[in-house]
Amino acid sequence: MRSLPLRVGTRGSPLALWQTRYFLDLITKFCPVLRNAKAFEEHAIATSGDKIQDKRLADVGGKGLFAKEIHEALLDGRVDFAVHSLKDLETELPSGIVLACTLTREDCRDALILGPGCLPPDPADPFACLPAGAVIGTASVRRQSQILAARPDLRIEVIRGNVQTRLAKVKDPAGGPMASLLAVAGLKRLGLEGEAAVVLDPEAMVPAAGQGIVGVTVRADDVELLELLAAIEDAEARAVSTAERSLLAALDGSCRTPIGGYARLLPDGRLHLTGLVARADGSFLLKRALHGDPKEAARLGRELGESLRKDSPADIFG
Repeated sequence: MRSLPLRVGTRGSPLALWQTRYFLDLITKFCPVLRNAKAFEEHAIATSGDKIQDKRLADVGGKGLFAKEIHEALLDGRVDFAVHSLKDLETELPSGIVLACTLTREDCRDALILGPGCLPPDPADPFACLPAGAVIGTASVRRQSQILAARPDLRIEVIRGNVQTRLAKVKDPAGGPMASLLAVAGLKRLGLEGEAAVVLDPEAMVPAAGQGIVGVTVRADDVELLELLAAIEDAEARAVSTAERSLLAALDGSCRTPIGGYARLLPDGRLHLTGLVARADGSFLLKRALHGDPKEAARLGRELGESLRKDSPADIFG
């Protein structure tokens, strides 16, 4: 084993730090030599995506802005590995960096967060709690397109920030958005699952590719850490994330393109993959699914992505 401490790169948000410490707990349980207080150093890295709070990511460079500075720290040796929310990690990583392991998926669904002006939630009709013309706060075009397809009367306001910031904006009686959508995984990890007024079926509100999964990257030539991280890999998370990320790569959409990908293992062991492409205003929405052998996850994602692209208007991918 190399000299300690091992340096781990992460964003500095409360959720990112929780995920990093969860990963470190897993790895120390597996490798007893790392069970001492000085085995690791956390390096919280401010990313461009964290610094820019008043614009959609699509308008300033895409989801890679949540990882750019972390990739740089990994490549120049300032950190040894990096912990990411997989949904924020681009499908094509910089040369010299690999996705070394994926951890067990938390609940991948989206949840409605309701402010004081909303009606009581109705599980049979999840959007009925939103008054006509209500303002919904989200920076996600994926969420925006799906909620507008179901409720075109609603209005969208861009809100950014960490989980706590977005919750505060919705609860603000002084005039924030009436409701928002957040990932259940993040709420659970922060002990805030009680804030989820309505949890949405993932086949109805298709999640982002990789949502609820923590991914760890290392330098491609770091054989020692690659072997160590392979031991804590979750095989199911790897299979479903491979399918979802392959779908995303085949569609080759920008952050302006609403794309959803949700894979799960069926009771018979087959992998079921749902994919979605839409217009941000909800005027077009195409959703398809296919299933097959989990060992063929990359092929399934690619085939479904190509099918969705073929039957979608060309302007969606501009």
